Amino acid sequence: MTGLSARELALKVVNAVEEEGAYANLALNQVLEKHRPGKLDRAFATELAYGTLRSLNTLDWVLEQFIKQPLSSQSRTVLNILRLGVYQLMFMDRVPPSAVCNEGAELARKYGHAGTVKFVNGVLRNISRRLNEISFPALEDDPVKHISLRYSHPVWMVKRWLKEFGLDHTVALCRANNGPAPNTVRTNTLKITRDGLAERLRNEGLTVSETEFAPEGLKIDGFFSIGSLQSFKEGLFQIQDESSMLAGRALMPAPGAFVIDACSAPGGKTTHLAQLMENRGRILAVDIHPHKLVLIKENCSRLGINIVEGLAGDARELPENLYNKADFILVDAPCSGLGVLRRRPDARWRKEPGQLPAIIQLQREILEGVARCLKKNGVIVYSTCTITREENLRQVEWFLDKHPQFVLEDLSPFLPAGLDFEGTLKGGFLQVLPYRHGMDGFFIARMRKKGIG
Repeated sequence: MTGLSARELALKVVNAVEEEGAYANLALNQVLEKHRPGKLDRAFATELAYGTLRSLNTLDWVLEQFIKQPLSSQSRTVLNILRLGVYQLMFMDRVPPSAVCNEGAELARKYGHAGTVKFVNGVLRNISRRLNEISFPALEDDPVKHISLRYSHPVWMVKRWLKEFGLDHTVALCRANNGPAPNTVRTNTLKITRDGLAERLRNEGLTVSETEFAPEGLKIDGFFSIGSLQSFKEGLFQIQDESSMLAGRALMPAPGAFVIDACSAPGGKTTHLAQLMENRGRILAVDIHPHKLVLIKENCSRLGINIVEGLAGDARELPENLYNKADFILVDAPCSGLGVLRRRPDARWRKEPGQLPAIIQLQREILEGVARCLKKNGVIVYSTCTITREENLRQVEWFLDKHPQFVLEDLSPFLPAGLDFEGTLKGGFLQVLPYRHGMDGFFIARMRKKGIG
């Protein structure tokens, strides 16, 4: 049991991200593993740390209305204590303002001096009294700044989405990105049915419900560590988001087929493909990082899968002995990751629009590289965990224009009709959006290489 308060645990996480450039999920896991808080403190610290990191621009906007000096003049730790306090006052209604102010002052005492205590206490009490007076730019006057500050997203993202999706959909998307992401697992149907796994997990004390679209998926809650569950150790399931499960179903490789998973780490889709193939055939899992292939091998061993072999290499330059050999290819391409912002609270502040051209070029080179390996009449599924047209539909259009021997193929036999908000399944592609589908943002396109020519 830890001797640190939940707020101090959250502060350690925020400091690690802001001062050391750590990733939020890794910093949180490290702090929780080291200090081992109880269930309630763990949940509180997680919500507070993640919420604060997600809302940095909003919190700083508020603080600037109550602090005369530039925020940059404050020490990073004091600023983060204030951010934690403002987040609680604005977004955690069940926390009494007096507790926010008192605990903020205690953190200031531990990490600062007498003047720091007075400053932090004064700022937080002032904000708590005048919470209803905080002003934001009006939506009608400045929609970009309003949405950016009210829903805590970078200005460049808001501008892009307003142009691409329109006002209402942009607001809905930003709201969804600030909501909780479910913990989702994929049943290992080689060992157990979904109903059987649900019963097993409930017996282990978890709360369980079925996913809406993926027939192997379960949403779970009420656990401390997934890796400590006996059902996990026995290989009865794999951690995987529901939208990610749809990629394997869109490919639907036949048992006995030869499949290339071109960007395979960490292996969720690789092992799903093996399940769909009933562990019969051959899957070549390609990844440029050899150490990631070790993780895939470990997962395969745990799940009882023996048809996967790893290839450490660049998917853009696969060996010639693979040309025209694969029946099915999955390209889950590196991308901007704008579809999974709700899972990574700090990610929105790490991304820049200038990163996109290099990503787009890499995606094209990977598609070009793997296409050589597909047999005539074979199938490629191209997928990403992003929502930008440049990385998704426009990439597919570019590829088809350059390779007329490929055509989009109807996805409706493979994916549920309830997904098809825009009527695109028959056209061969699907854009999943968090606010529509309740899943991570994801793109899928199915293309077949013509059997003639």
